[in-house]
Amino acid sequence: MVLPLRLIPRVAAAARLPRAPWPISRRASLVPALAMAAAYSTGSGADRRLLFRQLFEKESSTYTYLLADVADPNKPAVLIDPVDRTVDRDLNLINELGLKLVYAMNTHVHADHVTGTGLIKTKLPGVKSVISRASGAKADHFVDHGDKIHFGNLFLEVRATPGHTAGCVTYITGDADSQPSPRMAFTGDALIIRACGRTDFQGGSADLLYQSVHSQIFTLPKDTLLYPAHDYKGFTVSTVEEEVAYNARLTKDKETFKTIMDNLNLPYPKMIDAAVPANMVCGIQDPPPKI
Repeated sequence: MVLPLRLIPRVAAAARLPRAPWPISRRASLVPALAMAAAYSTGSGADRRLLFRQLFEKESSTYTYLLADVADPNKPAVLIDPVDRTVDRDLNLINELGLKLVYAMNTHVHADHVTGTGLIKTKLPGVKSVISRASGAKADHFVDHGDKIHFGNLFLEVRATPGHTAGCVTYITGDADSQPSPRMAFTGDALIIRACGRTDFQGGSADLLYQSVHSQIFTLPKDTLLYPAHDYKGFTVSTVEEEVAYNARLTKDKETFKTIMDNLNLPYPKMIDAAVPANMVCGIQDPPPKI
């Protein structure tokens, strides 16, 4: 089934974004409030090539993002922050849309769920896993600040945004006339809509997170669309302009921010003891040695 494509207008607030006007596959389980299932035009307005889907895993409140260059004959695609529980759903959607998954990527080593990258690789052996070199985790391809990840004629820029963990990165759509406009930033846990990720484990640092967000995310164009790895309040997308104005933590000065983060008193993540070791090996534990 070929889904119709439409142009998303530039917006400053998520509330003004239009609803997707086409039927949504039940197997896709897209977020009902704002699926954002649409294609973007390029900056030149000459072509429509980016297919985008925002998917949700309810147990860990995790967003997974699918991007593809549908103007390329092979329709190469990337999947950002997949979850092991929803791998079959994601691969079914990719198959339905006729895409070729190239990369399964993580923004960081997650503590609240097991990544789906390893499982995806067992089902689609040609897919390469991607994570930051600073994470210390296993993957097929390691990225550093300033790297570009190409899929077809589109690419994602890598920006190091440590602080939630030592190895966090943000993936941002390219800054060029041939790339989508407005830009899109996939912030992982570095920036959550109106908040941010905790900084009390996995090499976290409130000081470093504040610096990362202000230097690498808040310096993007105001209309850049921000997509986090999680949301717990029903938000699906924000913008740089909104977060600079309304983020309850990151609008404060650094010392106030550090005080806030030091006094969150959050419970120990219930999945961390299982998720982190699994995610350090791409989401699948190393098989036991043969005797």
